Amino acid sequence: MRFLALVMLAMTTASTFAAEPVTGDFTLPAFTFHTGETLPLRQHYTTLGDPKNPAVLVLHGTGGSGAGLLNANFGGQLFGPGQPLDAAKYYIILPDCIGAGKTSKPSDGLRAKFPRYNYDDMVAAQLRLLTEHLHVKHLRLVLGNSMGGMLAWDWGVIHPDFMDGLVPLASQPIAMASRNWMMRKLVIETIKADPAYNNGNYTGQPPSLKYAGAFFSIGTSGGTLGWQARAGTHAAADKAVDDMLAGPNDGDANDTIWQMDASRDYDPVPKLGAIQAAVLAINSADDERNPVEVGSTPRAVAGLKNAKFYLIPASAQTRGHGTTGQASLWKDELTAWLATVPIR
Repeated sequence: MRFLALVMLAMTTASTFAAEPVTGDFTLPAFTFHTGETLPLRQHYTTLGDPKNPAVLVLHGTGGSGAGLLNANFGGQLFGPGQPLDAAKYYIILPDCIGAGKTSKPSDGLRAKFPRYNYDDMVAAQLRLLTEHLHVKHLRLVLGNSMGGMLAWDWGVIHPDFMDGLVPLASQPIAMASRNWMMRKLVIETIKADPAYNNGNYTGQPPSLKYAGAFFSIGTSGGTLGWQARAGTHAAADKAVDDMLAGPNDGDANDTIWQMDASRDYDPVPKLGAIQAAVLAINSADDERNPVEVGSTPRAVAGLKNAKFYLIPASAQTRGHGTTGQASLWKDELTAWLATVPIR
């Protein structure tokens, strides 16, 4: 049965993307973090397509993975035959960022002694994966969702000549602050305050991990109209919470703390003028972490020489910060915009 399931999965993947994903690891024997600490670093990645084709770097959100973006709502809308980033025409690269997926992270053994990495470290590791291992010297596109969107902004300011275009989704090119940081800090402090956390030397996952995760998810994703549609009665709201808490506690407390904390010094504002690539910034009107009322992304886009901002309208079908995970809502914008992006 397991063999049959694997065969069926492979057939589904092949029909969706025209080729099976390829996975691999690139190990850096001595990666130097921005803190000055040096450790061996394993950078895991997934690819689709022929390396001879124009390369596209696709970056996941906090706690996600590259392979996770191959889901039906995201990769299934983007990488298939005739879709905007058809894997028969592009070389799709989906790395697991530092601290997540199968890339080096605290739960691999160092626990709380793992370096306090940041987004700059992630970009540095990704650059080395591209240039030293995959032999990619230029990108057609950097596309990222949520944390991946912030990393896309960072790619644009740190390596402005490396790509033709940037597509940051569900993100803002401003310092990590306000609700976005406050909620992250609450998650961190909630887990640390749990006696079961034991300064990171726990024998089982602290119970607070599950509660903090559910609180963060409800408070910063899902959309006001979306939650009203799905949990518009007291009983439905109770069930939504109960269902979240009934799930397995399959995360890791140290990994979660480090992932949340990695955004602490994110602030591309001082270097936005360095961006040379064309930009298509996409946010949703109901994004709790990147509220449209702030107006920071449209202002930043207006100050760039070849940039466009697209706002997905809120509805009962959108999911707040999770809206951009539904690529069907913005892939037509991507297709039209990409056709105008010059090769640099």
